Amino acid sequence: MQNILVCDDDKDIVDAIEIYLQQEGYNIFKAYDGEEALKILEEEDIHLLIIDVMMPRLDGIHATLKIREKSSIPIIILSAKSEDADKILGLNVGADDYVSKPFNPLELVARVKSNLRRYTKLGNVVEDSQQIFSVGGLSINDDLKEVTVDGAVVKLTPIEYNILLLLVKNLGKVFSIDQIYESIWNEDAIGADNTVAVHIRHIREKIEINPKEPKYLKVVWGVGYKVDKI
Repeated sequence: MQNILVCDDDKDIVDAIEIYLQQEGYNIFKAYDGEEALKILEEEDIHLLIIDVMMPRLDGIHATLKIREKSSIPIIILSAKSEDADKILGLNVGADDYVSKPFNPLELVARVKSNLRRYTKLGNVVEDSQQIFSVGGLSINDDLKEVTVDGAVVKLTPIEYNILLLLVKNLGKVFSIDQIYESIWNEDAIGADNTVAVHIRHIREKIEINPKEPKYLKVVWGVGYKVDKI
């Protein structure tokens, strides 16, 4: 059974999320501020975190920053529908996805399942044969789910990994933002521009010597992104 941590200072929201996710067979842990969430993450084997942005003591943004220092578990942030800046900030500090309040419980459940699928797939190791995709000093071992640049291991989140793998497996092919979003998130690309752009920037910061002059992950202005043969 997979463990999900739900963190929000509104106990009614936490209880409602718990009901829907328990119906899907998940085991739920509950926290009401960021500090409680960090403590539970240290003590329990949590597979996914749902966390609100605005909370007392330690908010969702700063909690996500601290979590990303040690863990790559999927993080879904909750934010008010009008607070687009919170969503972008959440993605900037390492969240994988966001759901706007008020939210449709069925949408939240679908996001949880989608993020857990990506995370579980990222952790699987296939021993039959090694699938290694390389370009220049960048190498992706898709069996070990490991990325290296000039021999040094680079730590990516599940979404970052899947975006990079998509581009490296299709060297030279330009993918539009919508194509990337639909391939990785498996849903229609509505308002995907900022979401994809944030993850692309994070990937560059991790794999490029100079993210402003990328060697690997390049933009084709007005079209999309690609990784070229070197």
